[in-house]
Amino acid sequence: MVANPADTVANDIVELANKKTRTLWGDAWRRYKRHRLAIFGTIVIAFITIGVLVGPSLWTLNREELDFATILSPPIWAHPFGTDDLGRDQFARAIYGGRISMSVGFAAMLIAVSLGTLIGAVSGYLGGYTDEVLTFITNLFLSLPTLPLLLLTVYLFRDSVTAKLGLELGIFVIVVVMVGILAWMQTARVVRAQFISLKQKEFVEAAICVGVKQSGIMFKHILPNAMSPVIVAATLEIGNAILSESTLSFLGIGFPPDTPTWGRLVTDGSQFLQTAWHLSLIPAALIFVTVLSINFMGDGLRDALDPRSRL
Repeated sequence: MVANPADTVANDIVELANKKTRTLWGDAWRRYKRHRLAIFGTIVIAFITIGVLVGPSLWTLNREELDFATILSPPIWAHPFGTDDLGRDQFARAIYGGRISMSVGFAAMLIAVSLGTLIGAVSGYLGGYTDEVLTFITNLFLSLPTLPLLLLTVYLFRDSVTAKLGLELGIFVIVVVMVGILAWMQTARVVRAQFISLKQKEFVEAAICVGVKQSGIMFKHILPNAMSPVIVAATLEIGNAILSESTLSFLGIGFPPDTPTWGRLVTDGSQFLQTAWHLSLIPAALIFVTVLSINFMGDGLRDALDPRSRL
């Protein structure tokens, strides 16, 4: 029996209507889901983030409560991460410290990515003398030693800032601002390269012809098409900021001793490695797993947002 051409056309139209419209972000999500390490990292980061946010509501032990009967206790059911030399519950302290470490990572990332995106966009789009000056500044910051500058800044501004904002908030502001200011250069270089390439495209020429302002072309037309490397850079900057904060706390010049950040917990526990290994190794493992998972997410995003990827 010969098929009716009208029925065939109607069936084709129905099949096309039932198919989901493919989008750039939809394809990226499908590629991301196939990246096993990225999915593993996402699950771990989601678990840690939820844990540090809702953990204090579920684990009601006071992180500052002293219990001299359980000094240097190993991990047990009552104290999953053990106790320190004053009998304080390390699990409660690790949850609170995770809040600070994760907050430093996200806040410093926002500063670094925002500053890097702005400088890279202006440099790549305007070009000429502006590009030369901003490129020189970027290379200058890349040559600066990060850790010595962090140490010097904390020593110089610690007293004045903490006097106005309080000890914990003051140190938080100093660490976040300095880590963000010293971490924008890679993002700026990537964004600059994207803008140099994209400003030659036809849609930019069309926007210029219809009279769109330069700021509109930069941030409404080009920047949305350059967001892929920015997102990848943002994930990687979170891990770098967490490591920077942990390094400062480990050196004893970050947050005050009574603020149990993960780096501070590693520092305090390093004095008892032979008798209570858990005091240093558990918070160090938290830092390691968090940064590793964020790097896995960054690798997955890089592959997922690359249209040439085979994932």
